Amino acid sequence: MTPTVPTTIALLLAATTATTGTTATAQDRIPSNCFALAQAPVERLWHASIGQPIDAAHVRIRYLGHASFAIEAEGGTLAVTDYTGFIGNPDVVPDAVTMNNAHSTHWTANPDPRIPHVLQGWPTEGQPAFHELDLGPMLIRNVTTDTRGPFGEGARADGNSIFVFEAGGLCIGHLGHLHQIPDDAQYASIGRLDVVMVPVDGGYTMSTEAMAEVVSRLRASVVIPMHWFSGASLTTFLQEMEGQFQIVETGGPDLELSLQDLPGSPTIMVLQPEYIP
Repeated sequence: MTPTVPTTIALLLAATTATTGTTATAQDRIPSNCFALAQAPVERLWHASIGQPIDAAHVRIRYLGHASFAIEAEGGTLAVTDYTGFIGNPDVVPDAVTMNNAHSTHWTANPDPRIPHVLQGWPTEGQPAFHELDLGPMLIRNVTTDTRGPFGEGARADGNSIFVFEAGGLCIGHLGHLHQIPDDAQYASIGRLDVVMVPVDGGYTMSTEAMAEVVSRLRASVVIPMHWFSGASLTTFLQEMEGQFQIVETGGPDLELSLQDLPGSPTIMVLQPEYIP
């Protein structure tokens, strides 16, 4: 494994600050390479930043732990994936959070009431989850996939959501608690991803081989491992992926990315989880 980070990708040690910004519209957002259609702009209530101000062409990603990431776009627009109710600093309030309820470590029944948008990834009243939330600098949408029942038995239709975040010209996908290889229609709905967060537990979701097939089909430039319960499962994933991907051990929790400085070949970027201080 070669710890060579592309020189134009900045690794940030985040320091929490509070900031305010002006409302942006969908027309202001740099178009991504995904295939989503935005709904009308949603009123912004406030902005929260987890680092230095970020411009329209960049996105900051911080690994909080397990399957939870903070994704920050221009003006402090902040989303948190697989939100469990705790992100570290209680003064940082995301604009939107996404949740999957495959396990308690992917959702909470008591989200912070200050969060304007809580997006559940599982069916409600028998209907699959459907989200297209436009926050101006960031668009959040989902594609549902089936999950297994308890102890691997049976199936639960649309029990997982792959959430896609379009910001800074990038298409960022979070596979959630993925139990199935998506079909052609699901791949078409996801679109091509620039960055993808991938569960690498090797069994609770899918095998390493099956997950590698999904990653290759999505054609992501940056792969960020998540959902590893120990260093052993992460090491196994990296060993099996070595040769297919460049591997970069960042040594920290943060990445700042832009469309222009994505790595030229598929690269696994290993982040070390750390809550927002």
